Amino acid sequence: MPRPASIGGVTGARHTAAESQGGEGVKRTALFTTAVLVGSACAGAAWAASGAPTPGGIDLQAPATAVMRGIVDFHNFLLSIIVVVSAFVLALLLWVIVRYNRRANPTPRKFTHNILVEVIWTIVPVLILVVIAARSFPLLYQEERIPESEFTLKVTGNSWFWNFEYPDLGVSVAANLLPEEDARAEQRPYLLATTEPLLVPINTNVRVLVTSNDVIHAFAVPAFGVKEDAIQGRVNETWFNVDREGVFYGQCSELCGVNHAYMPIEIRAVNREEFNQWVAAQGGSIASAAPPAVEEPAAPAATPMR
Repeated sequence: MPRPASIGGVTGARHTAAESQGGEGVKRTALFTTAVLVGSACAGAAWAASGAPTPGGIDLQAPATAVMRGIVDFHNFLLSIIVVVSAFVLALLLWVIVRYNRRANPTPRKFTHNILVEVIWTIVPVLILVVIAARSFPLLYQEERIPESEFTLKVTGNSWFWNFEYPDLGVSVAANLLPEEDARAEQRPYLLATTEPLLVPINTNVRVLVTSNDVIHAFAVPAFGVKEDAIQGRVNETWFNVDREGVFYGQCSELCGVNHAYMPIEIRAVNREEFNQWVAAQGGSIASAAPPAVEEPAAPAATPMR
């Protein structure tokens, strides 16, 4: 009889050791998971600071242009109006449910008009729309009016990659999706990084011409506040002026085919010196962007007076 007790004791000890090891394993797993989550959050924060989507993000990307800052301000302005109107309608609905249900109001009044209420629910929405229009029209004008620009960028959508060209500088690059193994090795975001990032100078107006070689695409960079359709046989215009250095990502935003999800846009905003070096490395020339000097016409000979 003592032997089974001994066996039971050994078995119990093994169970305790296994439980202890299991507990340590759970702790290690929890620590590893926490580290992964923290690392992902840090990576997401870094991407967001550079103009990329953030895992679990609920807000717009940090703006990099004056237009995008205007869009963010307008969004927040509209959101406050929506919250106030929704809260008012909800409160009114609850009040009607409680005050005018069958039990609280067994004999309803029979009337069909209330002039004061009808005037209020007509005038107040009109005033709200006028306020919204007063904020939106200047922003639309700022987006649509192309200012005098130093550089022109031509963007051409293809199935399924992008061609970027500075016609005045003699620079042209084709940007394809960076393969996953290369993106992981270079610690760049897969499905956002490209084989040939486009460089743009900061604090410079860049006019953008957008077109397509085949189906409809859309050139979209959220941090710039830019989204323009690329249509075959048509050239659309937009513009941007990036006010800070960084890496900014976008994607094709028009369902264009089977590889629609694999058309990323990677733009690196750099200072003028670095941009000039990149242009030279691509075989272009900044000097070619300067317009030729126009000689002033000679003054006509004086007409003799009689």
